[in-house]
Amino acid sequence: MNRDVIIQAVTDSVQIRVKGRWVNVPTVLINGIQFLTKGTWLKIAAVRSEEMVEKELENPELYIEELKSGANRILKADLFTFAQKLPESDRKYSYPIEWESIAAIHLMSFNAWWESLPQETRKNVRRSQKRGVTVRVQDFNDDLLEGIRRVNDESPLRQGIPNAYFGKSVEETRKLYGEFVGRCDFICAYSGDELIGFLHLVYRGNIASILNLTTKRSHFDKKPANALMAKAVEICESRGISDITYGLYNYGNKKDNPLREFKVRNGFQEILIPRYYIPLTSWGKCCMAVKLHRGLVGILPHSLITAGVGARALWYNFLAFLRRCSSTSERPNRNRQMERSNPPAGSKS
Repeated sequence: MNRDVIIQAVTDSVQIRVKGRWVNVPTVLINGIQFLTKGTWLKIAAVRSEEMVEKELENPELYIEELKSGANRILKADLFTFAQKLPESDRKYSYPIEWESIAAIHLMSFNAWWESLPQETRKNVRRSQKRGVTVRVQDFNDDLLEGIRRVNDESPLRQGIPNAYFGKSVEETRKLYGEFVGRCDFICAYSGDELIGFLHLVYRGNIASILNLTTKRSHFDKKPANALMAKAVEICESRGISDITYGLYNYGNKKDNPLREFKVRNGFQEILIPRYYIPLTSWGKCCMAVKLHRGLVGILPHSLITAGVGARALWYNFLAFLRRCSSTSERPNRNRQMERSNPPAGSKS
């Protein structure tokens, strides 16, 4: 194998998003495909932004050989993972696999999707219209970025954990959401002139993937999330999209959660896709043998995960309560200082 042909370029690191923050990770370019490494004690190599790439990885043995030798001097990875892409759900290769649980809508038509929804979901879409919500695709510009920033800044917590997108500047927001401009749509829900929610939809050939769906809780009664989903399906039908994906259906052994309930109510079903794991080092092989590559949510029982998630939410809510109390207790001192520096009208200074 001629590695001078295979490795086209090498860079020391690249910035990627991890929970809304940018971190530097090692990366290598092989035959025009960028691979990077994630993890600390177990380093896993994967295609960059794999869930959003347009094509499935072809001839994986070529990349595996290179990752086991030359390229791994840069990545220092223990495992290499890649997944098949919809609609290819039948196993193609003999490598070790885990079945990945994808949330997907197989889109025949808007009407077929609409008729498959629970009655309450259809009512919520109608409620959003009656309560003055308008939905449209917005250009990626400063007005959109400012609107997204205000949606993200509504609360420092989301789903019981710190909101990683809270407090970002417009330029930071541009960097966070600008990666797929040119093959994505920002579908926006408005109440009057106020942006109250947005759905970031990325196109991957005949598949569309929801990268982000965020709404303001202060406008929850207007059901903007349901209106956004209906518009996304309508747009996908007009583009001839065959499948819409929205992340995972089950996250390891973490089964019931509000996000999955929302997906189910909006027509998403579980599709199992082969995800392959190939050891690159002895440490990677050992971790594979005891299933450590699954992570905690893939190892711990559902009951323990549920208890941990609940405890985590209580902890972060408690911290938020302390911060509110702290800001409240400081306010009278500032008021007293102002009173001393600004005497009331009619007093002698």
